[in-house]
Amino acid sequence: MREMRVKNRHQLREREARAIAEELEKIFGEDAKRLLEDKKMERVEMRDKTELILVDGEPLLIMIDGRPFPTVKGALKMKPKKKRVVVDFGAVKAVSQGADVMAPGIVEVDDDVEKGDLVIIVDEIHRKPLAIGRALVSKDRMMGQRGKAVKSIHHVGDRIWKLQV
Repeated sequence: MREMRVKNRHQLREREARAIAEELEKIFGEDAKRLLEDKKMERVEMRDKTELILVDGEPLLIMIDGRPFPTVKGALKMKPKKKRVVVDFGAVKAVSQGADVMAPGIVEVDDDVEKGDLVIIVDEIHRKPLAIGRALVSKDRMMGQRGKAVKSIHHVGDRIWKLQV
């Protein structure tokens, strides 16, 4: 695994930071906005085109399709109750290592998850975030089905998780 290298980095203006906080609030509620209040926020573009938002120096948000979404570290701090896909104990190791989520390993899905949505993949016992992914099917087709249900984008232990900026 290659190290991530910074291409461009700048502090966000108050207006930009507020817009990001409001975007997260629409999805996750007040807790998301509170996580960002009175914090130094920087936009970092990596050489591989990954765009991150550092909050007090930590990579807590990733920009995907021009919109902010929590990284695994961001989800650990925010403890969101929405956009979650819960996997059984048997899937934890594979998902934590970057595997896509297969439908048989899913035990619960939030009601508002639609095909194409970004989701936070959590374990069923502790509800701790393991990965961030994109739903390949909607909620009603995730449970009790076969095949891939969520494409993994970022997981515990990957380059974003280990990033030191």
